[in-house]
Amino acid sequence: MIRVLLADDQRLVRAGFRSILEDEDDIEVVGEAADGQAAVAACRELRPDVVLMDIRMPGTDGLEASRVIAADEQLASVKVVILTTFDLDDYVYGALRAGATGFLVKDTEPEELPQAVRVAARGDALISPSVTRRLIAEFAGRVQGPNPDDARLDALTDREREVMRLVAAGCTNDEIAQRLVLAPSTAKTHVSRIMAKLGARDRSQVVVLAYESGMVSPGWLEQ
Repeated sequence: MIRVLLADDQRLVRAGFRSILEDEDDIEVVGEAADGQAAVAACRELRPDVVLMDIRMPGTDGLEASRVIAADEQLASVKVVILTTFDLDDYVYGALRAGATGFLVKDTEPEELPQAVRVAARGDALISPSVTRRLIAEFAGRVQGPNPDDARLDALTDREREVMRLVAAGCTNDEIAQRLVLAPSTAKTHVSRIMAKLGARDRSQVVVLAYESGMVSPGWLEQ
């Protein structure tokens, strides 16, 4: 059973998400929070698998709450999914850097919400080619410049660097396996080893590091 916490200052939004998710046999909404401080407290008390976190809330916002959750070793298993508007909040890239697993746009089709929760719970961050990759590519250009000498990258093999570039492009493990002619299980193992070597909580942090280090640039896979 996937345990979900809903953090949004709008009661109607929380009620809508709860209604959708509780129709699923494998998902349980274990709590709600109306601001970031309450979300952090609920995470520590309830230990949900996934938090659906709005950014713009009174008091402690979702970005700061995401940072606090990501920095708490006791909450390492909690996956934070940021809720945002489709016009790309300036805060979202910062949230991914802070340790959020991914993001959902608030006009997501209802049937897509449970699947997004399942993806996040697995640790397969919400890095879809259609939306999330575009967001990361846009905001990657706003960082202070690439850091190709990041010491964490030195631990990667050439194959792991290839895999990391494809993760940054939004490829799933199956797509990575097809492109590199590997077994899907081998691709998954490579991704797990990359995350371990980089000290990354999930795939989103791998993506962010790939852009910030200069390993990839926006749109490189289509070039």
